[in-house]
Amino acid sequence: MAQAQQGDTVRVHYTGTLQDGSIFDSSEAAEQDSCGCDCSSSGGCGTGSDCGCEPLEFTIGGGNVIPGFEKAVLGLSVGESIKVTIPADEAYGPRHDQMVAVVDRSELNGEIEPIEGQQLEVVLQDDSTMPVLITEVTETTVTLDANHPLAGQDLTFDIKLVEIV
Repeated sequence: MAQAQQGDTVRVHYTGTLQDGSIFDSSEAAEQDSCGCDCSSSGGCGTGSDCGCEPLEFTIGGGNVIPGFEKAVLGLSVGESIKVTIPADEAYGPRHDQMVAVVDRSELNGEIEPIEGQQLEVVLQDDSTMPVLITEVTETTVTLDANHPLAGQDLTFDIKLVEIV
């Protein structure tokens, strides 16, 4: 039976959990997904939408998923499953304190009422944008965090190789 190798385009189902066991992402829904379809039925969603019922498709080595996830899929055969814990340095990297900034509220666009948990885009000097998360709001300041929300965390994935395309 063929095994997934570098350069293959593969389709996998996965569930990602944090160290406390909470699920942070999954390609499968337990019962019904946000589109209202029954994702546990054979054939998946059937709506053609990207609602989370369909397997994740990516090319191994293409850099579209975290490095540890790609490494975990290498060598799997279709139908094979694996449970793997990916250390932070092979996932979203460590948290960097220098990517957290406390700014004066007056520096924000006046039309925005900052709310903790809100995501914004900051325009950098080269006119590119960077997503940031508002982590604290006071009367005078807003704390912006440009770290990936999963940075600094080891991630556990249950992965099943569905298809080598």
